[in-house]
Amino acid sequence: MNLSDYNYVLPKELIGQKAIEPRDSCRLLVVDRKTNIISHHIFSDLLDILDSNTVLVLNDTKVFPARLFGTKKTGGKTEVILLEQLSQDTYSALGKGNLKAGTVITFSSELFGEVLQVNDGEAIIRFNKVGVSLIENIDKYGHTPLPPYIHSQVKEDDLRTQYQTVYAKETGSAAAPTAGLHFTSKLLKKLNGKGVGIEYITLHVGLGTFKPVTDEQVISKTLHSEQFFLSEDVAKKLNQAKKQGKKIIAIGTTTCRVLESLSNNRGELSSGEGETSIFIQPGYKYKFVDGLITNFHLPETSLLMLVMALTNFPNSPAPLSNFEDSLVGEAYEEAIKEKYKFFSFGDAMLIL
Repeated sequence: MNLSDYNYVLPKELIGQKAIEPRDSCRLLVVDRKTNIISHHIFSDLLDILDSNTVLVLNDTKVFPARLFGTKKTGGKTEVILLEQLSQDTYSALGKGNLKAGTVITFSSELFGEVLQVNDGEAIIRFNKVGVSLIENIDKYGHTPLPPYIHSQVKEDDLRTQYQTVYAKETGSAAAPTAGLHFTSKLLKKLNGKGVGIEYITLHVGLGTFKPVTDEQVISKTLHSEQFFLSEDVAKKLNQAKKQGKKIIAIGTTTCRVLESLSNNRGELSSGEGETSIFIQPGYKYKFVDGLITNFHLPETSLLMLVMALTNFPNSPAPLSNFEDSLVGEAYEEAIKEKYKFFSFGDAMLIL
């Protein structure tokens, strides 16, 4: 596999720079895997596209203000993005600039942290606050961790709402599960009223989602680890729906990773919690997921490979093919031609 097989050229003006309002007014590109037909809609058209034979599975993780700006003792400015809470006073984080063990960073008059160690670009930071006090200080002084390709001038209070799904519940993500940003409470209620099943899982999104894929990861078929939780009740409901022949549609690649990690070769889903490092790439045979709602992803990323694996390649069971010749490549070409917005604040795609 060559990573260049998953490359494409995107005009910069098509990178979404602001949240789409209302959320469900974004554009929706529908890709039918059986017919290879690509059609154009708006997101609220899901009411006409989906029926009671469908179950949507959403990720209810909640983004916290993980981006902290600080100053080192040398006077140099720096910033960190918190990834995962390791203990009552310690987080793993990605740091900007030359962070070393022993570096003390002042984030405010109340909050500072010491770098305990740095390994492969990831720092372990111990703070001067513990437990609830630390969480409150992060909430007070932290900023929404927008991806680097979004240059927003929106106020922090507004960003915290815009870069959060309406059903966010479980705090722990350093990035939003962006496929879910398009749903409104009203749309979810209408879908449910039409008989569309709606269930929730949790996967806390780490910034590893946006890291470039390495050749080693491609070979080992493992990615960064992300924490997940799937309740016994939800697993039971989804298994029952699957046995009834209903289509399971994952909302976002994060949801997809959880469902595929916890399903077996017989298409049965187990409940559980832990971490997944699953790397879904072309050639992977999906065990539980039948469809996907997702945004348009960056070139040469694991997210793009996951989407390509679901659509399969035309007339070929081979595990590898060129992006341009694939159904996803055709869909992306169509989206670019029609000036869809891409990435986190972009439009959406439904794969059936």
